[in-house]
Amino acid sequence: MDTAFLITGFVTLFVIIDPIGLTPLFVALTQGMSSKRRRIIALRAVAVAFFVLSLFTLFGEAVLGFVGISMPAFRIAGGLLLFLTALDMLFQRRSKRREDQAEEDEHHDDPSVFPLGIPLIAGPGAIATMILLAGQQPGLLGLGMVLGVMIAVLLIAFLLFMTAGWMERALGKTGINVVTRLLGMLLSALAVQFVLDGLRAFGLAN
Repeated sequence: MDTAFLITGFVTLFVIIDPIGLTPLFVALTQGMSSKRRRIIALRAVAVAFFVLSLFTLFGEAVLGFVGISMPAFRIAGGLLLFLTALDMLFQRRSKRREDQAEEDEHHDDPSVFPLGIPLIAGPGAIATMILLAGQQPGLLGLGMVLGVMIAVLLIAFLLFMTAGWMERALGKTGINVVTRLLGMLLSALAVQFVLDGLRAFGLAN
């Protein structure tokens, strides 16, 4: 069991999905609903995200091979994508975009599939991260570790959704902004590491 990989994978996926940043959006999308209704929506959103991310974890690399993209190339591209996501988090562009997506669909009675499940939880960054992590740990054990990390992050997201009201009161808008920026800084470093790993696989870095 590669403990370092588990920690790195968990931190990377946690930062990408950003359950803390999603919590106030969940509150906005479910405003006025009962606790039972909120619980059902949260469970359905997490289930949809689980299905989508698992699908790309299992078959993502095969699809890349079919179209002629090597894993090192995708690792570099994924690292660049994660770095752009980190910049969005640092400068709050990501939160603004998510809020816009939420506002566009606030008239729907059930936001669990869209926009919560896709693309707020299982977005392009999360999908790329799952493919990258699966590529780093081949075999059934590696696949189990990657899926375990994903389940842990999704479980945390679900628990945070269940405490959304308390979380909003405790942190406030300023507190959530501070946490998001700290996670953005961490993600930028992890993104650079992905790029370096890809370059190393091509023999361009030590």
